[in-house]
Amino acid sequence: MYHGGGGFIHSEVYNMPIWLRKFSINKISEFNKEQNDKMEKAQKGSTPSKKQVQGPNISPENTYNF
Repeated sequence: MYHGGGGFIHSEVYNMPIWLRKFSINKISEFNKEQNDKMEKAQKGSTPSKKQVQGPNISPENTYNF
């Protein structure tokens, strides 16, 4: 139910036994932590290098000779 993104409605949680509430909360928490770890790992792996962008290797005095 939660993995669809909908979660629980109030009446479901209110009528749920306490042990099941705790179990569900722990599972949802574990799932969210795994998703956050995957996202952080993906972001770290895709960071561009810190090198400066370099232009063409042409000196300006050769470019503008008329």
